[in-house]
Amino acid sequence: MQNSTASALIDDPYGTFARLREAGPVHRFTGPDGRPAWLVTRYEDVRRALADPRLSLDKANATPGNYAGLSLPPALDRNLLNMDPPDHTRIRRLVVKAFTPGRVDKLREPVRKVAGELLDAIEAEGRADLLASYAAPLPITVICDLLGVPQDLRRDFRGWTDALITPDPARPELAKEAVGAMMRFFTGLIASKRAEPGDDLLSDLIAVRDGDGGGSEGSDRLSEDELTSLAFLILFAGYENTVHLIANAVLALLDHPVLTDSLRANPAGLAAAVEEFMRWDGPAPLAIRRFPLENVEIGGVTVPAGETVLLSLAAANRDPHHFSEPDRLDPNRDRSGHLALGHGIHYCLGAPLARMETETALAVLLERFPGLALDGKREELAWRPSVRARGLISLPVRW
Repeated sequence: MQNSTASALIDDPYGTFARLREAGPVHRFTGPDGRPAWLVTRYEDVRRALADPRLSLDKANATPGNYAGLSLPPALDRNLLNMDPPDHTRIRRLVVKAFTPGRVDKLREPVRKVAGELLDAIEAEGRADLLASYAAPLPITVICDLLGVPQDLRRDFRGWTDALITPDPARPELAKEAVGAMMRFFTGLIASKRAEPGDDLLSDLIAVRDGDGGGSEGSDRLSEDELTSLAFLILFAGYENTVHLIANAVLALLDHPVLTDSLRANPAGLAAAVEEFMRWDGPAPLAIRRFPLENVEIGGVTVPAGETVLLSLAAANRDPHHFSEPDRLDPNRDRSGHLALGHGIHYCLGAPLARMETETALAVLLERFPGLALDGKREELAWRPSVRARGLISLPVRW
């Protein structure tokens, strides 16, 4: 097995994943915090492992000293990304109805309206950082509307997410400050919703929490930590991944003008294109870390119980044994089974919303700015220094 470093996966992710995938299916890996993990790179192994009940998401099953992901207080940590059944099943059941394709489709016109307003605000300038002015505020507006976050409490959440996803080694206190700020925000938001419930998802979840039998095993109830953690996850994940899915897709269009012209002439092709953007350069290179409940064989390698397993969605989605010419962007290819949104019981809860937001954001952008172009040199674009998230720091464009 080869060793790999986080820096190689940041500087050249797809080249590094390709070399690792060719060399072997499973590798000993140094995680983002310097602790060891096992990295799985081939499609069949990743897909199988995503649905393997022997691979736990619960940190209680982790052996000390291995990479374990973000360190959060219980009030933010009791969420679906750290849970196995039956708790995972119970909590997911409470929110899944909010993200069904039918309900999400009813949001399409409101999302289109927000997208148009964001472009109205920058159109006269002729140039902008499209990530800061469009890709970021669009999903945060949508998720805040869904949760019922009042306008006067909305803010730029990028500072919090950046502090957690791409912590500054020189200023470790920033991550701690971000966690404290999020705790205060969600605690205050829930208190205000308890006092004045609204027609929104968070008010519905509070009503579930405050019903009789809160937190009792086997019932559809929430503990207070589960309530706060769920609100945090919906906002954090619903914002973070969609921002970079939209921005990465726009960059892909700028790099492929023939495809851009085709989609502008035939917007009906955007749904297929979004699926291909997710496969080709999605926002999550790695699935959430997992911990074997027993010694588990993956790709012929035995991973000891309790050690950390990182499943590379990015490597799997460019595996030539599953996708023909995987490094080529082709919306007309057979993309069946791409893993950008996961697989199995932990498949992305907000997948219908992320798809719709990205498709709508691209449709409105192509309609409004036919002369869209990169404002600067392609090689000057900078990516976030993270193996957990694939996203640009900024996306300067002109029109």
